[in-house]
Amino acid sequence: MDISSNTVVVTGFGSFRQYLVNSSWEAAKELLKLGLGDDVDIHIVELPVAYHKVKELVCKAWGNLNPKLMIHIGLAPTSKGTIILEQWGKNKGYKDKDVCGFCPEDGCCISEGPEKIESLINMKTVWKNLQLEGIDVVFSRDAGRYLCDYTYYISLYYGKRRAAFIHVPPLSAQVTAEFIGKALQRIIREMLDQCNGENM
Repeated sequence: MDISSNTVVVTGFGSFRQYLVNSSWEAAKELLKLGLGDDVDIHIVELPVAYHKVKELVCKAWGNLNPKLMIHIGLAPTSKGTIILEQWGKNKGYKDKDVCGFCPEDGCCISEGPEKIESLINMKTVWKNLQLEGIDVVFSRDAGRYLCDYTYYISLYYGKRRAAFIHVPPLSAQVTAEFIGKALQRIIREMLDQCNGENM
């Protein structure tokens, strides 16, 4: 990992389907307010739920900011208040159209890319090290074959595996953006400790 960089990029998604307010972007904005410590320069980027634009923005962020780590946050509509840590992104099987009515050519992220790419962050270790009050955190190996999985794969590919993906639940009276933001702050600090070799 490029541990010399003190930059972390965090992305969230814009509205899609019935979710006019996307909890992933609201949580990213809360995380920016909270910060990740004085030693971390945090940037947030809103991604539209559109394949081509995601690829453009993620590649631009890697090229321009050269972050130590890029964390992508996505909404898991079926999550009942659970945060999900995703271990890898998959290259093929993208058949659902985005908000613009498009899907990737041949249902593939990168035509010459490997079948799947695993994050350099050990999500199972992050999960085991976390004790968060009021919210469950689980480990997953399937990010869903839509914009979340697509974004993760693209970022892992162009960022040389220095990416992570976190699924968050929809907003509710109990699960507020502030609540998710605080949970993400703890989770990402744990990931950064792992990057720096403290928990490896």
